[in-house]
Order: sequence, then C-alpha cells, then structure tokens
Amino acid sequence: MAALLRSVAQLRCARRGIHSGSVVPESTAKAFELIRSQPSQYAITSLKGTKYVLTPRDTLTVPHLRNVKVGSIIRLDTILEVGSREYTVRGNPNLPVSQVKVEATVVEHTKGTMEYIFKKKRRKGYQRTIQHKQQYTRLRIGEIHFPTAEPQPVVPPQA
Repeated sequence: MAALLRSVAQLRCARRGIHSGSVVPESTAKAFELIRSQPSQYAITSLKGTKYVLTPRDTLTVPHLRNVKVGSIIRLDTILEVGSREYTVRGNPNLPVSQVKVEATVVEHTKGTMEYIFKKKRRKGYQRTIQHKQQYTRLRIGEIHFPTAEPQPVVPPQA
C-alpha cells in the first residue's frame, strides 16, 4: 500500500512539473527581467531588526525613525529577497543595492495606543502604574526598481 501511495505522489509531482512550464534563468539579470515582466512584485526587507514583506503602494508602520521628516524619501537598502508570483531572487544575505532599489516616503509620525504597566511588591505597600504611548513612523512604499545593466546614453549639454 505504501509503495502504491508513493508512486501516485511521484506521478502527481511529475505531472505538476510538466504543466508548470517554469523557466530557470541563467543569470541574475535575466531573473530580474522575468520578475520585472510579472504584473506584481514584492520585496522582503529588514528595517530596525524586523523583516517586512513589501509591495508597491503599501503603508507600513515601523518603530519610530529618528532624524526623518514627514515627506522625506528614504531608501531601504537591506533587501533580503525580491520576487513575483512565479520567480524569486534571494540575497546571500542581502541583495546588492546596485541591483534592486526600494524607496519609501515618510507619511507621518504617530503614537500607538496607551499601554499600562502595573508594578507591585507584596506586603510593602508599593504600587506604581506607568503609562506610555509607543512612537511609530508610517511609511508609504514606492515602486520596486531593478536598474538595468546597460548604461544610459549621455546627452551633451547644448550651449
């Protein structure tokens, strides 16, 4: 019985491989072209020690970023993986900044909900309630760009 189930599972896997029509690119540049041709892309990036799955036009709430103003554009340079529905390119550990470019616009600085911390020591009469609101920064993710390897033509300035 186990051999029969194993052979059925192998047939399913073989059939799935035949119909998927997946293309294995021979270089990273070709892989980026395939991802660029797909209708939707995503990027996995690390920001302040946390990994986020980002797609264009997402709104992302992260712990407070200092020294950035509302409306400023920041570049996310710790990109771990980019992909689409059918193709994925992973970094080792990160993708080079020259190959993938993801930018985010600072939408607002905000605070979270009120958090209450209650401290007590038994039989000592010590009770404290500490309240605070955590600060957050909200970002709007821009497009995911894959710069092409070929140089852009330089137009000489006209006098």
